[in-house]
Amino acid sequence: MSFEHFIARRYLFSKRKARFISIISLISVVGITVGVAALIIVLSVFNGFNSLVTDILVGFDPHLRVEPAIGATLDDHEFVRSVIETDERIEAYSPIIGGRVMIIVGNINRIINIRGMDPEKIADVSGVKESIVLGSLELMLPDDSDGIVLGIGLADRLNVMIEDTVTVISPQGMESALLRFGQPILRRYLVTGIYESMNQDYDANYAFVSIQSASRLYNLREQISGVEIRLHNFRISDSVKNDLQKRLGDDYRVNTWYDLHRDLYSVMEIERWAAYIILSLIIAVATFNILGSLTMSVIEKTRDIGVLKAMGATKREVVRIFLFEGIIVGLIGSILGSVIGYIVCYLQIHYHLFPLDPTVYIIPALPVEIRLLDFFAVGGAALLLSSLAALYPAKRASEVLPAQAVRWE
Repeated sequence: MSFEHFIARRYLFSKRKARFISIISLISVVGITVGVAALIIVLSVFNGFNSLVTDILVGFDPHLRVEPAIGATLDDHEFVRSVIETDERIEAYSPIIGGRVMIIVGNINRIINIRGMDPEKIADVSGVKESIVLGSLELMLPDDSDGIVLGIGLADRLNVMIEDTVTVISPQGMESALLRFGQPILRRYLVTGIYESMNQDYDANYAFVSIQSASRLYNLREQISGVEIRLHNFRISDSVKNDLQKRLGDDYRVNTWYDLHRDLYSVMEIERWAAYIILSLIIAVATFNILGSLTMSVIEKTRDIGVLKAMGATKREVVRIFLFEGIIVGLIGSILGSVIGYIVCYLQIHYHLFPLDPTVYIIPALPVEIRLLDFFAVGGAALLLSSLAALYPAKRASEVLPAQAVRWE
């Protein structure tokens, strides 16, 4: 142990009675502890919500979607299919036809997004089948009629149940119908299933039909709107996207599950950084206490500093003594805060200290996910602020002149 470290410890943990400076140092430790613990807990809650949202979206959405860069339909979907089939990282894919339509039930009508998918592949690329709460995922009926699967929110607003009939009006032909040159394309569907995806936007605005029915609804014949892809591991979606984009060229656009919900993740990221910055102010306030306590300590220890310099201590060694004091305070606060934060997160995960109303929320308690990187980031920030706070008093101590320091002793 260096003598600078030894002296710094003696100054902080003196066995003499508590002094005003020691009390301020204790307050600094408490402040850093509270700030670090609060930051770790809040970041862990954000991690939990982020993982929950990702699980919901990835479990229901495709991992990748290939669409035309310009226009509404793929010009050469056979080429797209040949490129997709050669990539071993892709587990399954399915052509889709999508767009906005008007759905009518009695006097109720709504504009929704309809998604036409291959009945034999829909379960491989989408989580619709696992999300069915009423009925079944039957898009093509034995009597050649068409089935439709609605979100639970949409079914509630339309006031329909299984085996009810709905009417869908396609935007194709609507212009000529308004000019009385033709009739709009209308199709009747039997509600065969109702799903709940845990995503209110989907549940209230999306419906699924067979790709054959959607083709007739939009009068597309052999064309499709895009291709949805599911990977063996969704975390490599960016890598697969880049490879597919290079092979497909600029005529096609490849989007990952993250790209499809970029606005949502951007808001969550902004909230996370805002919480990090705001709670870091707690640590910043605690470091001001370190600045004050060390400055007063320099004034109190002027004679000691003079004696040390007279004995041969250099300016750098004096700086290290007071820097070590600030670092020790920051280290103790960081360790205590990390331990408290971990304990609170552990108890929340296993014992639900902060429960949520299950009739309102889809989860029974605040979600928490502990990440080791957060502990390093928060602890590192606390140590950095503590070191910076100790820098000014340390520099001031190094400028003390030995002769003046011991003149009146």
